[in-house]
Amino acid sequence: MPIVAQSTETTDWVSRFADEVIEESERRAPGKPVVVASGLSPSGPIHLGNLREVMTPHLVADEIRRRGREVRHLISWDDYDRYRKVPKGIPGVDEDAFKEHIGKPLTSVPAPKGSAYASWAEHFKAAMVESLAELGVEFDGISQTEQYTSGTYREQILHAMKHRGDIDAILAQYRTKKAPKKQQQKAVDEAELEAEEGSGAAAEDDGSSGSGGYFPYKPYCGNCGKDLTTVTSYDDDTTELAYTCTACGFGETVRLSEFNRGKLVWKVDWPMRWAYEGVIFEPSGVDHSSPGSSFQVGGQIVGIFGGEQPIGPMYAFVGISGMAKMSSSRGGVPTPADALQIMEPQLLRWLYARRRPNQSFKIAFDQEIQRLYDEWDKLAGKVADGSALPADVAAYGRAVGTAAGELPKTARPLPYRTLASVADITAGHEDQALRILGELDPEQPLASLDEVRPRYDKAEAWINTHVPADQRTIVRDEPDAELLKSLDEASQQSVRLLADGLAEHWSLDGLTHLVYGVPKVQAGFPADATPKELPPEIKTAQRTFFALLYHLLVGRDTGPRLPTLLLAVGQDRVRKLLGE
Repeated sequence: MPIVAQSTETTDWVSRFADEVIEESERRAPGKPVVVASGLSPSGPIHLGNLREVMTPHLVADEIRRRGREVRHLISWDDYDRYRKVPKGIPGVDEDAFKEHIGKPLTSVPAPKGSAYASWAEHFKAAMVESLAELGVEFDGISQTEQYTSGTYREQILHAMKHRGDIDAILAQYRTKKAPKKQQQKAVDEAELEAEEGSGAAAEDDGSSGSGGYFPYKPYCGNCGKDLTTVTSYDDDTTELAYTCTACGFGETVRLSEFNRGKLVWKVDWPMRWAYEGVIFEPSGVDHSSPGSSFQVGGQIVGIFGGEQPIGPMYAFVGISGMAKMSSSRGGVPTPADALQIMEPQLLRWLYARRRPNQSFKIAFDQEIQRLYDEWDKLAGKVADGSALPADVAAYGRAVGTAAGELPKTARPLPYRTLASVADITAGHEDQALRILGELDPEQPLASLDEVRPRYDKAEAWINTHVPADQRTIVRDEPDAELLKSLDEASQQSVRLLADGLAEHWSLDGLTHLVYGVPKVQAGFPADATPKELPPEIKTAQRTFFALLYHLLVGRDTGPRLPTLLLAVGQDRVRKLLGE
């Protein structure tokens, strides 16, 4: 059975939102399934910042399911958005060649060369769908291309056109406001972010405005397929709509009651969907929540469609260790698939579950991942012995499984840093890795690497893809004769003490005790003396001793944890490199 966050839990943000959503759903749609929503635009790699758009409602929906309530988590794929720009650094994409597709729906743009998918949208959707399955995210996907081209939204489109004056009046409130210059620049910056970061990331204007008036609808051109069109007239009675294309000069008159090649502009499209789907809860990024942005304006426009604005928090950006905030329009941004290559789904879920949506956090692709794993394993121990705080227990339960059950896990979750060190040292030789890991705990020897998978595979992938070559560990083939010859008497004694104790202490715990104990013994203290019983200079002596061992074994000042390194090198080879 999965460890579940109890419905009586009131100290974590997920439970609090679940309470609010259930209450609001009963008010708006009593007896019906609770509807929560996310929106993703497959305009490029769907990155870890976008994942928060999914994980926030997922966690709330899952809590509601745990309480025995029926809930739908909708993910709207904004694949009918325009292709705004060619992302940089996408394999199989000639940037100059793909510029000709700018303005077309994402589902009409070809996939990158070598892709198994028919379109740009499907290519990037597929990677995200696979990652969401690994993360245990249950959802109902809705393709906006299918919705619009099938005529599903026909009544809503005609309704929006009929009430275009009302919509224009709402939008005009924000067009005509004069903010201080600093605020204007902030609004521009946020608008640019909104166009790149959010669902519906189409960088659309508010609609067509010209001699024919304002229109909240954009046809895709019948000739070139692009949305660089202007509606020139519309008749409410006949629904005849005329447009011209500024890209190719084409123009035509169509009957909107029968026409399915176009869409509502984003600031109208989003609230229309809230009303159509009956969405109760949907978070929005900070880029959508500034004055005049789509979420704020949508809160007024949704009433035109007979709906209410969803409740939901503004969520903060997700960063990457050593990188600025991300944008899917730029290449090279880490995706959920990239994260899942180096970390188990439980850890990634936990990073989103433990922080309130309005708190920013970073996902580590550098050495910090080892500290995160140490923290995660420490939490697991506290949960197991009952010493964890209630909110931490709740976050842990949401990370390791869902209402449907526990996610697959590593049978023997050895420390990530240990597994990474072993993978680094053995360079893909599984027999050597098994030998080393089998010696970590002689009382419970490892019988197969499968016992430490998938965590071992994640650690190995991190070593191979995110650790620079100059930081990889290469054990010396021959002793450093010159260094050994230069050692003073105290250093020679420390090396002998280590070599003499190898056989007796040949386990992870034993070698840890040995390497920390040698400087204590040399200074006249027992090897098991605690830090409180030792003078400060012992720490300095230990650091000096460790640096000497690293130089003798790998030719550097630092490296993997010494006990793991010693096990990896093996007793005979360690003695040889120590000159014994």
